[in-house]
Amino acid sequence: MIVSLGWAIPGTARENESCDLLLLFHRSIGLLILALMLVRGVWRWRHPPPLLPPSLMRIEILAAHATHWLLYALFVLMPLSGYIRATAAGHSVNFFGLVEIPPLLPENDRISQAAIAVHLATQFLIYTFVALHVGGALMHWIVRRDGVFERMLPLRSR
Repeated sequence: MIVSLGWAIPGTARENESCDLLLLFHRSIGLLILALMLVRGVWRWRHPPPLLPPSLMRIEILAAHATHWLLYALFVLMPLSGYIRATAAGHSVNFFGLVEIPPLLPENDRISQAAIAVHLATQFLIYTFVALHVGGALMHWIVRRDGVFERMLPLRSR
């Protein structure tokens, strides 16, 4: 949903009321994702996952850990860069019209441009690593049937 909101924004005239609504929802969902990722990161730190099965090769374990940590980093970096872009461009950011989030930075066009570049590039990295994660999960579920997929499920028994 947030992806389609982000894609719709450039095609909407800035003075159009629907653009303001798209930006409000896009920014609000981004802030929600940032908050949820921070909570998830703390939860994950306090509740480590079960060990991977010894049948996995070292490179597979390395790839699994790297993909997970990169996804965490990207899902924090993307909304944070969007927030920095908006505030550095002088736009107000509020959460679903309920609470205005104060700017952490003064207006600065160079910071705004750098932040939007990071924001836009991050989307393709997220697509790539989500696809790798889903592909790996499907491989373990359909091809290998080694129990790795089942350990990903939230209601698994330990």
